[in-house]
Amino acid sequence: MEAVRLDRTAIETNYAAAAHEPLPAMSIADAARRCRWIAADLHATGSSLFFVSPSADRARLVPCFDSDYPQISASTKLLSGQGGDELSRHARISTIPCWWSNDDTSRSATTLGTLAWASRISLPAPHWSGIAFPVYAERGQCGLIVFVGHDIVLAQNQLAEFHARCFAVFSAVARLCADDSGRIPSISKRELECLKLTANGLTSEEIASRLNLSVHTANQYLTNTTQKLNAVNRMHAVAKGLRLGLIE
Repeated sequence: MEAVRLDRTAIETNYAAAAHEPLPAMSIADAARRCRWIAADLHATGSSLFFVSPSADRARLVPCFDSDYPQISASTKLLSGQGGDELSRHARISTIPCWWSNDDTSRSATTLGTLAWASRISLPAPHWSGIAFPVYAERGQCGLIVFVGHDIVLAQNQLAEFHARCFAVFSAVARLCADDSGRIPSISKRELECLKLTANGLTSEEIASRLNLSVHTANQYLTNTTQKLNAVNRMHAVAKGLRLGLIE
């Protein structure tokens, strides 16, 4: 119990340090690179940064980028879908890192299971192991930085350090999004509808069917919105749309 109290004190101290000494201004590409560095230090095979949407009725995970930047990997899309509800709920109520593993023989399960200041959750994705660090920034912005892999190595005395590094990256990304808040572009009703349906997890084909459009037209609306928001891909456009209050 004493070890848990000491770790909590260390984590809170590092949170404060991250808040008062944020990383310098960076681009999304810089942030993705820093997450890849953290992943390498953890021996993780992949990383993702998510915003947790501020929707009052249902919080959801919105990918900003992952280790496949500028693309979004299938595993990130799966996490934001099947595992999104459990992860977003956790981020809304707790600062404690959470981990999961559907293979208890993996190195990750053995390592993460020894962490006193981390909670285990259950995700439906098969054969996955990973750890998620809840992160927060000014203006109530909430997110998660996730690392996946079967060979994650993380000692108890390193937990606060890695969490603080995640806080610093998220703080820089949140500031980057906030910097765009005074430059809201003109986006049409149809473009916003397509963006909102993308945020709800629909594909171009499903959006076209829902709005009675051709797939080409739906894709064009999404391309226009992505360009207007100066985003690198659709999911980054969704993240920016949420931050700007264009969609909920």
